[in-house]
Amino acid sequence: MNTHARNSLFPQVVDIAVRLGALLFLLAWSVVILKPFLLPTVWGIILAVACYPVYEKLLQKLPGRKKLSAAVVCLALLLTILIPCAMLGESLYSGISLVRTSWEKGGLQIPPPTEQVKSWPLIGNKTYELWALSSKNIEEAIKPFAPQIKSAGATALSSLAGLGFAVIQFVFSIIIAGILLASSENAVRAGNSIAAKLHPQSGGALLHDAETTVRNVARGILGVAVVQAFLAGLGFAVAGIPGAGLWGLLALITGIIQIGVGPIMLGGVIYMFATSSTLAASLFLVWTLLVIPLDNILKPILLGQGAPVPMTVIFLGSLGGFLNSGIIGLFVGAVILSLAYKLTVLWAIDTESAAAPIE
Repeated sequence: MNTHARNSLFPQVVDIAVRLGALLFLLAWSVVILKPFLLPTVWGIILAVACYPVYEKLLQKLPGRKKLSAAVVCLALLLTILIPCAMLGESLYSGISLVRTSWEKGGLQIPPPTEQVKSWPLIGNKTYELWALSSKNIEEAIKPFAPQIKSAGATALSSLAGLGFAVIQFVFSIIIAGILLASSENAVRAGNSIAAKLHPQSGGALLHDAETTVRNVARGILGVAVVQAFLAGLGFAVAGIPGAGLWGLLALITGIIQIGVGPIMLGGVIYMFATSSTLAASLFLVWTLLVIPLDNILKPILLGQGAPVPMTVIFLGSLGGFLNSGIIGLFVGAVILSLAYKLTVLWAIDTESAAAPIE
């Protein structure tokens, strides 16, 4: 009897093993094939979730025009990314053309340093000597740094190529976001179905928590970085610092990666004290001291607004996600850690309820 049972069970085990193996192989191969589209798709989902309130308001103005409302949101997002890129490209082209023209006419004209430079702590004398030599003979000044300049140039070209590819990916993500917005009802149903598998009673709440977390991160991290970068760029432009747009872009990048706009703006302060009047430099210093602490004020408010989990969980998830996966990790890390926190709490409550004695 036992032998007969084993003989009849063995083919079933083999059949299940073959099917599982084939399924795992197909899934693994599918992941490899779809890997190039994974990052744009995740960004598309994030953009769709972050922009959904705007889409809903447009839909109220244009009842029944889902595709048109989604197209308007996509157009706004495209302009948001393409206009700054065009301005940056034009600024870089103008700067390179100016440098090339100046070089062809007999070298770059660098103004000599002021005596104040010598008073800078630690680096004052060295900076003054190099600056003074550069103002007289720039070719002689840069000779010792030729290898580093070549390396920096290659890195800059590589970074520009990477930036171009990232812009193309982001445009693709915006298109995906538009498709998701236009078919938002189906997307919500699919999300609710998946969330219900994790916790049948609170699946809808989990999906809502994930949406809230994405929007809070968009406002609290990206939004604050954009505000600070805009104010920093405005300060650079009003102060007359060359390349104000480029410095503003660098301030945006450092703000997003949680370094803050401080290092960029403090560099501007040093430049102003070295080249401008004391009054102008002091005014720019005051502006800098007003802009730098803004994130400490705005971030807790925006990250914690309607948050389904403690703000510390969202912030740690965003920071850890960024360290692991870059900018996309700001959102993915926050969502994953928030869901893990909520599920742990829900499952703990379920366990306590099941273990409680029935009266």
